[in-house]
Parts: sequence; structure tokens; C-alpha cells
Amino acid sequence: MTEHHVTFSADDTPEPVTVAVPTGTLVSDAAQLAGVEIGQPCGGQGRCGRCAVQLVEGSIRRRSTLRLSPEAIEQGYALACQTVVEGDARLFVPPQEKIERRLTTDRFAAEVTVPADYVFDRHQTLQRVLVTLNPPTMEDQRDDWSRLETALRSQAGVENPLCSLGTLRSLGGTLREGEWTVTAVLERDGAGPARLIDVLPGEVAADAPLWGAAIDIGTTTVTLWLADLVSGKVRVQVAEYNGQIARGEDVISRIIYAGKNGGGDELRQRVLDTVNALLDTACKRVKARPTEIVKAALSGNSTMIHLLLGVPAASIRLSPFITAVNQMPPMLGMETGLNIHPEARVDCLPGVASYVGADITAGVLSSGLDQAEAVTLFLDVGTNGETVLGNRDWLVTCACSAGPAF
Repeated sequence: MTEHHVTFSADDTPEPVTVAVPTGTLVSDAAQLAGVEIGQPCGGQGRCGRCAVQLVEGSIRRRSTLRLSPEAIEQGYALACQTVVEGDARLFVPPQEKIERRLTTDRFAAEVTVPADYVFDRHQTLQRVLVTLNPPTMEDQRDDWSRLETALRSQAGVENPLCSLGTLRSLGGTLREGEWTVTAVLERDGAGPARLIDVLPGEVAADAPLWGAAIDIGTTTVTLWLADLVSGKVRVQVAEYNGQIARGEDVISRIIYAGKNGGGDELRQRVLDTVNALLDTACKRVKARPTEIVKAALSGNSTMIHLLLGVPAASIRLSPFITAVNQMPPMLGMETGLNIHPEARVDCLPGVASYVGADITAGVLSSGLDQAEAVTLFLDVGTNGETVLGNRDWLVTCACSAGPAF
């Protein structure tokens, strides 16, 4: 297949960038290979006209000129998402729309405090346990894991805890660093054996924070709360625009973009970059590391959850509009791409249907609508808008694209 050299230049780049691509490559794909950012708010459908580039010289072929005036075409403009390379070419990329980072906020106040009737043992699945092990001797040559199991069983009543290979790899060094006194971080949800999340050398203060993150993946905005699971207080709230906006301003555009070569992987990485940047920001506020976060909860509409986790979302926009999954199973931090403790449990709140996601589940539960006696209306007016009507006996819901309405 014949290859052509495509050179991109822009006012905000010091030097032109050249990339070799085969005949028929979309200009937008060539730009991505060259590391040149060209926004595609419609997901590459040719509807918005905001990915226009200007041909300086060379050979290209426009598949569509829907959003271009005759004057613009005469001046050499073409839509990057609807134009293919047919020979060597030099292209100029006009200044791109930029979404200013003006949303990031942080709050240090204790916005959420533990209610007086809060029962820690019933609601909190994570706990720290201090145990002291008998050091090995020539007379006692049990392995390190068996020694820890014995201490957890005798001192904390923990039987047959689950442990990952990663934890086992660091266990020996941790036990010896702590001189055989360690603090185990355990998850005990009552549904099965306890799971060992981490082992820390020595004793950790009883009131030391145990960090959890609540993350809402909005189509436009991603918001993150960092909570101390020991005190029940929210310590920081931060928010930022969802990095996926550059590839689609609405869920349909993003689903379409995800179906293109590598589009799903790119969208997943863009939202992960957004979330992980927020994790860094939030943790800096409290002088913690993201890897100290031992639990995370995710909410968002069905498309956002699918794209974040790399689950194909194509069926959401096609009749009969079915998601791959409404209730995601529990996952570990290492599986999700989140920069948190690799053994942290990650829970996705359950969605309802293709366009009624976990964000609405969270809203209904937190507002108490499902327990209300009076018929109540709940509205979530975002880029996607959802409505829930009902009470403790019945609930009905519907969704629409609310962003364009405003």
C-alpha cells in the first residue's frame, strides 16, 4: 500500500509535524498519529464542522462538505473527520477550541458527618486490625503467610482471609520492617471470607484516615469526593471537565466515535486521565497518595460507565437499546485503570436502562425518594436529563437529551 507524508502545522506549535500514512487514511487519524490535537465534538460524524483544517498543498479527497461554505472550500478547507489522504500533503490546523480548566474546586470543611445513629460495624466493610506475630525461630519455621493467618484468626477472629499475589510478594519485607507487628487492612462484607487489602508495618493510629473516593462520571463534568472512611467526613471535593468532550459532546457522538478504529480505547484513556488527575489533586490537599485509597464508588450514566471500563457501548444507541450490563460486578483498582490501591474494591452503582444510569440510582437513594409516602418528582438536568416520578410503592423513569434544550 502506498504511503504518503502528511505535514501538520499550527500557530501554537513551534515546528511542523510530519507523519507517514497509507492512502485513504482520514486526516483526523493522521493528525492523531502525529500527536496533533483536532477536536471532534460530534464524534467524527461531520455534523459540527469544528474539525476543519486548511490544505496548503498536496492531495486530499473530501467525502463530505456538509458544514463548509463554497468560499471555505475554495480556500482549501476540509473537515478532518470526513477527508482522506490521497498523496503527500501539507495542512494547517486552525486554533482549536479550548475548554478552560475553571471547574476544579476543593473543600476542606467536613461536609458530611456521621449521623448519631450510624452503626460502624454494620455499614463499614473496611477495617484496620493490629496484630502481633510470633517471630520465626529454628523451632518455629512456619511460613510468613501461615504466621499472619494464625495471628488474624487468634487476635481478630478472621478465618481464612483471601490474599492476592501482589500482597504476598511484599508480605515478608513488611513483617520484618514492622518487627512482626503489623496493621492489616481488611474488607469484610459478611458475604464470604475477609479479603486482605494491605499489610502495613507497625501500628497505625486508630483515628488515621482510611481513604475512599466517590466518583461521578458526567458527560460534561467529572466530580470526585475524597472521604475519610474512619470519621465518615468528606475532606475534599474536586471537579473537572470530562476529557472525552473533544471527541463528542453527547453520548451518541461518543458511542459512534468509540466504534471507530481505536476510538473506544482513546475515550477510555481520556476519561481515566481526567479521573486520575482529580485523584492526584484531591490527595495533595490532604497530603495523601492516590494508592492509599482503598475503596472507590462510581456513578454515571450507562454510556459513561461503559466507556470508562472499556465495555462496548454500541448496542446502547441501536434498537432495542440494550446495555452490555446494568449492574457491574465488583472490581479491583488494578482492573479499572484508576490510580488507587491496586487491591481497592471498586463498586459501580447499578444502572436501570440504556439511558437511565447509576447517577439516577444514586440520586433516588440519596434523596430518599424510594422511601417517600407522597408522590415525588426527581429531576437530573445535565447534558443528559433524567426524570423519576413515584414513591415507596412505585417508580417510573424516562430520559432525554437535556443539554441542547438549554
